[in-house]
Amino acid sequence: MKVIVVGCTHAGTSAVKTILKENPGTELTVYERNDNVSFLSCGIALYVGGVVKDPQGLFYSNPEELASLGANVNMQHDVTNIDTATKTVSVKNLVTGEEFQDTYDKLVLTIGSWPIIPPIDGIQSKNVLLCKNYNQAKEIIARKDDKKKIVVVGGGYIGIELVEAFANDGKEVTLVDGLDRILNKYLDSEFTDILEDDLRAHGVKVQLNEMVKGFKDNEAGDITTVVTTGGEYEAEMVILCVGFRPNTDLVKGQVDMMKNGAIIVNDYMQTSLPDVYAAGDSCAVNYNPNDGHAYIPLATNAVRMGLLVGKNINGPKMKYRGTQSTSGLYLNGFTIGSTGVNDASAAAFGLETRSVVLEDFYRPEFMPSNEKVLMKLVYEVGTNRIVGGQLMSKYDITQSANTLSLAIQNKMTIEDLALVDFFFQPHFDRPWNYLNLLAQKALEQEAELAAK
Repeated sequence: MKVIVVGCTHAGTSAVKTILKENPGTELTVYERNDNVSFLSCGIALYVGGVVKDPQGLFYSNPEELASLGANVNMQHDVTNIDTATKTVSVKNLVTGEEFQDTYDKLVLTIGSWPIIPPIDGIQSKNVLLCKNYNQAKEIIARKDDKKKIVVVGGGYIGIELVEAFANDGKEVTLVDGLDRILNKYLDSEFTDILEDDLRAHGVKVQLNEMVKGFKDNEAGDITTVVTTGGEYEAEMVILCVGFRPNTDLVKGQVDMMKNGAIIVNDYMQTSLPDVYAAGDSCAVNYNPNDGHAYIPLATNAVRMGLLVGKNINGPKMKYRGTQSTSGLYLNGFTIGSTGVNDASAAAFGLETRSVVLEDFYRPEFMPSNEKVLMKLVYEVGTNRIVGGQLMSKYDITQSANTLSLAIQNKMTIEDLALVDFFFQPHFDRPWNYLNLLAQKALEQEAELAAK
């Protein structure tokens, strides 16, 4: 069996390792346009902030390792065309300029995503940078030290983490976002209001509800003014973090896709063409809260999907369990976890939901130190099925987001969670775990509504 893998970051690396382990003797060729594999872009802010000193720690594999496993690894090779009818790929060696064709029995598309670059006047300024891959991270690091004023455009996870890193490094930081809240995909206002105020307390200028209209360089080219619908902000460096799009132009019109270009796969990572598999940021995921499809480019999704490509490349063996879009964040001492839908996003996924919010201590009040946990549970009206949850505390509660994720995946109800057998030990929690209490509050809400 001859397999070609196009792209080799998280999903590609996972797929290559699993294919070769599960299917000895496979002739496997990798084409990757960059000079590295497996870069953890979620660690860029830690690298920028100096928490991670050696960037090599942000890689968990390398071309040499994949070659030692039996892969024919071709770095800095760009796949320029894919013809699924003839099972042919066209490739260009970016170092030598050589162009050639290759054929496959099975094709693995792990072609990833790319930052959204809006058609804004002045966006080609040398002071406007992207933040996605290793080379972009190196450029930010190389240029940041002598910069004082920095503007970050985009209030998602990467943008917020960069804002924190720059602010802690003593920079004058402005955060610009076109929406009315930061982290709106993950958290509702009960949480984002607190985080926005905390950013301001750390000296960050938070400019929300402002769309960027353009970038204007001064005559010397060392200052860029970010022009928005609400004002103008001078910067020596602008980081653009407004989201990602699936990088799927190579197979447009050849496999089924969502409207945004994300490739649709079945439970065994096959596209609409059985011999073409796909995984990672180029794909839609099977989204458990509504049993539909969603575009959620996360490394966790990518490595799982890549593993499943390897398990199923020679026939269906292991089924995809879907995703809840579970994520965690550390921001200025707050630990934050979220999973599934929130109040703001539920309707977009066709769900009618209710929610409850609870703030309580994570362990008994007789303990010498303690922290409060702010929690929210989102559940489906009628079935009481749990479809989302959010938690935030100065105590590390992030693993509880994983617990709620498992509840969503297994279609548990608020009654199930209210009575889950969690252990009790005063160092860690209370006789009723805080997740029990959260679900019990949801049950109380339903009882009150039923009595009306």
